[in-house]
Amino acid sequence: MPRLLIFTAKLGYQTRSFDEAARKLGVALVFVTDRCHQLEDPWGDRAIPVHFESSEASAAAVLQSVRGQTIDGILALGDRPAVAASYAARGLGILYNHPASVEACRSKLRMREVFRDAGLRGPWFRAVPIHPTPEPSLLGISYPCVAKPLSLSASQGVVRANSREEFMAAVTRIRRLLESPEIRATREPNLDQILVEGYIPGREVAVEGLLTDGELRILAIFDKPDPLEGPYFEETIYVTPSRLDASQQREIEKCAADAVRALGLSHGPVHAEFRINEEGVWPLEVAPRPIGGLCARALRFSPDANTQSIGLEELLLRHAVGLSGSDWPREDSASGVMMIPVPKSGTLEKIEGEEFARCVAGISSVEITARLHDYIAAWPEGSSYLGFLFARGNSAREVEDAIRTAHGKLRFEIMSRLPVEHPVTGRLPSVAD
Repeated sequence: MPRLLIFTAKLGYQTRSFDEAARKLGVALVFVTDRCHQLEDPWGDRAIPVHFESSEASAAAVLQSVRGQTIDGILALGDRPAVAASYAARGLGILYNHPASVEACRSKLRMREVFRDAGLRGPWFRAVPIHPTPEPSLLGISYPCVAKPLSLSASQGVVRANSREEFMAAVTRIRRLLESPEIRATREPNLDQILVEGYIPGREVAVEGLLTDGELRILAIFDKPDPLEGPYFEETIYVTPSRLDASQQREIEKCAADAVRALGLSHGPVHAEFRINEEGVWPLEVAPRPIGGLCARALRFSPDANTQSIGLEELLLRHAVGLSGSDWPREDSASGVMMIPVPKSGTLEKIEGEEFARCVAGISSVEITARLHDYIAAWPEGSSYLGFLFARGNSAREVEDAIRTAHGKLRFEIMSRLPVEHPVTGRLPSVAD
C-alpha cells in the first residue's frame, strides 16, 4: 500500500476529502498537523504533532516518527505547512519543492523581489514597519496603493488606499489585526511589517496547476467575475472554463510557467493568482499547494465521456504516489463555486433559504460551514467564509447565473457584537477584536 504524508494546519473538510480519496485508492495517509504534542491523539487519526512555525524542527520530528517506514509522497494543504513539508521531503529524498522556493512563496515581499528580478510585470513595492506609523510622503508612496501583511493568506488584512488619509487608516487597521491575540498565536513571521505596493487594475483570474519535474500542467483557469477593486479583497465566485479569448489564456499560461520557474518550484500542486489588463498579465501570488477549502469540488477530471470522473484530491494523490490517472484532463462541462461572503462581522444567529438555494437549476451542492452562534469576522480582518455554493452547467455563464440566483435565496442573520469595556484596561474592543 503506498504511503503518503499530508501536512495540514488542521483537520477539516479539505482533509476529509483527501482521506476519502485515499481510501478509494488504497493509499495510506499519515497526517502531520500543528496540534499540541501533549494531547494523546484526541481525534483518533494518529497524526504526527508539530509546530509549523519551526519548519526544520517539524521536519526532524516527522523524520523521527516515520523512521523505518517507506514514504512514497508528500502533500501540503495550506500555506503554513508547506515549508515544513519541503524540509521533510528533502530529508526523505522524495521529489518535491526545494525549501528555499517554498519559503519565497511564504513572503509576499520576497515573491515580489523574485518576480522583479525575473523580469515579470509587477507594481512598485516596499516593506514598511508598522511602528512607528509610516509617513507615506517620506516613503514615496503613490495612490492608489495596496497595503497587506507579509505572510497572511485569503486576502486577510489586504486594504486598498486611494489617499494619504485612507493609507493611514489602513495601516492602523492592519496593525491592530497583526497585534491581535489570534494572529500573534499563529507565530507568523514578519508581523512587525507590511507590504505596500501599487494597485494593479484589471480582471483577476486564478490558475490551478500541477508540476512534474519542473514542467507545469494547467488544470484550470478560473474567472473571477466579481470585480476585486477594494477597499477589501474578499473573493467570491470562481468559474471555469475561462471566458477570456484563447490568446489571453495562452498569455496567462505562459506567465504562470514563468512565475513558477522564477520561484524554482518543481513538483506538486500550484495555486496562483493573476491580473490581466491592456498591458498584459501580472502575477500576484503563487502558492505550492492546491486550492483551499472546499473549492476543489469545482474540479472533476476524466480521460473520456465513458470513464467516471475523479476529483482534484484523487488526482493529486495519484500524482504524489505515482499512480496512473494523474494526467487526466478536466471534464468538458462548466463548473464553479462561490465562497459565500461575510456581509459584516458578528455572531451568526440564523440561516434561511438553504432549501430554496438547493432547488436552483444547475446548483450541485450548498455547503454552509459557519456554525450558528459563532463569531465570524468580515474582511479585511476575516479569513473564513460562511460556506460554499457549487454549480455545474453547459457554459460558464449558466454556472455563474445559477450561483448568483442561489446566493440570492440565502439569508444570514448576523448580530453585531456589543462593545464591552475591558475590566482591567478599560479599552473598548477594536475592529480587529
